Amino acid sequence: MVEAITPQIVAEFMTRMHLDDEEDGNLERILKASYSDLRRICGDYEITDEVFKELVFERSRYAYNDALEYFYTNFLTQLNNLNISKALEGEPDETE
Repeated sequence: MVEAITPQIVAEFMTRMHLDDEEDGNLERILKASYSDLRRICGDYEITDEVFKELVFERSRYAYNDALEYFYTNFLTQLNNLNISKALEGEPDETE
């Protein structure tokens, strides 16, 4: 399995959060936890999916700022939308 949270993903998140290199180990741990948790909730998305990556970054931002308990409420619609989209991928098309 290819490592999903690469140094490039960590660097992209650090740039977005305006952080320096001193925290990259902690940020990698936070990003990996966010990625794993959101795959469990939303389905087998990859970090290359921009909508999923945005949620991974947002959950990581909340975790970094010690506000993770607010993430799930604030992003419930996006979480549900990804979950439903993944569930519908295997559904047969009714027009056939």
